[in-house]
Amino acid sequence: MQIVRHLVLIVLNTAIAILALLALGWSSLALWFHIEGAQYLRATGVAAWMACLICLVVFIRIRRSWIPWTVLALLAFGFVGWWFTLQPRLDRDWAPDVSRIVTGRVEGDKVTLDNVRDFEWRTQSDAIERWRTETYDLTELTETDLVLSYWGMDAIAHTLISFGFADGRRVVFSVEIRREKGEEFSSLAGFFKSYELSLIAAEERDIIFLRTNMRGEDTYLYPLALPKQTRIALFLNYVQAGNLLAREPAFYNTLTANCTTVIFDLAKLIEPGIPMDWRILLSGYLPSYLAERGALAWHMPDGSLRRRGAISEKAKQRPIGVPYSEAIRRSSQAEPSTRGVQSSSEPTADAQSPLDRSNTTSRDDR
Repeated sequence: MQIVRHLVLIVLNTAIAILALLALGWSSLALWFHIEGAQYLRATGVAAWMACLICLVVFIRIRRSWIPWTVLALLAFGFVGWWFTLQPRLDRDWAPDVSRIVTGRVEGDKVTLDNVRDFEWRTQSDAIERWRTETYDLTELTETDLVLSYWGMDAIAHTLISFGFADGRRVVFSVEIRREKGEEFSSLAGFFKSYELSLIAAEERDIIFLRTNMRGEDTYLYPLALPKQTRIALFLNYVQAGNLLAREPAFYNTLTANCTTVIFDLAKLIEPGIPMDWRILLSGYLPSYLAERGALAWHMPDGSLRRRGAISEKAKQRPIGVPYSEAIRRSSQAEPSTRGVQSSSEPTADAQSPLDRSNTTSRDDR
């Protein structure tokens, strides 16, 4: 019996120690990403916080006293109170490409979108800025395409949905972080209320071109086989989401509120009550999941599917005068994976320029 009690105490103490270390690490990172000022000031603040907590824990272990417990409780309540004071905002000094959130008005079968982005990118950070108001007829919504853009790991891809209409127009929706001017993206910071969430509607020649030609990302396009009412429902979901975000800002979260929202919405529309699948979370493997569910227009093995869906090389080799959306949908005899290919530097030219893809912290929405 003594042995059992001893083992239970060991397990409990180990569990408490692990939870304490996790709490210390999580709170320290939260402070690191929110303390303003130079890096040495952040380091000093975090170091002081960690030293204070560690000293309190040591004091608790060596002396039986209510004082360190009281101080520890006050610090914990103070931290939690501070955390809940962090609220998303609409009035920051936003980067130009995410300065506006798409909003829409639905009148019968017509949807008018405000703030449709149509930038002409000269480099991956510089563009001629244009914002448009466009009206779309839902009865003419004929195509829905899934676009996946990879910037590092095969398991993770940014997800975009492109809608095509009978008159040849297309509009792409993308869930992204709403960066402030000069701000860079960090997946780790995304766990700690560091960025607001944004919904962008844009022309393909803007938002997909940016990825294929400016950033040199490995990008794929897969036509979806969705019933017309499902296409319309998905489109209207985006309109409603944009209207909500424009009124009530929300924080981006690397795990729970990011571009994978698109995947969940799509999965629920394809099959309500659909069971969880690891490929919904690891969006880089989404095409095989959609193929199994009969949601892709193409029916072929994964390797062939990937080759056919590759569009980065098509975008870079686009002939002058050929519209971007047409060029990336042209069939070719060989459609190799473009992982690691360098990007073009001009929207209408095909000369290539080196692009360093190793800095994943500059991406806008992961």
